[in-house]
Amino acid sequence: MNKDKLQGNWNTIKGQLKQKYGELTDNDLVYVEGKEDELLGQIQKKTGETKEALKEYIDSL
Repeated sequence: MNKDKLQGNWNTIKGQLKQKYGELTDNDLVYVEGKEDELLGQIQKKTGETKEALKEYIDSL
């Protein structure tokens, strides 16, 4: 997962994640620079997806 892409396009990525995983809220998707792994962990906990699957999905956007 490219951290520059994540940071630069976060609003778009966040919208796509919310569409795919309706159970995610804005509070689940708060991006803090340098804490990408914690963010992925939060999304993983909420969706049941693996971190690898989430990284692949984000990279595909």
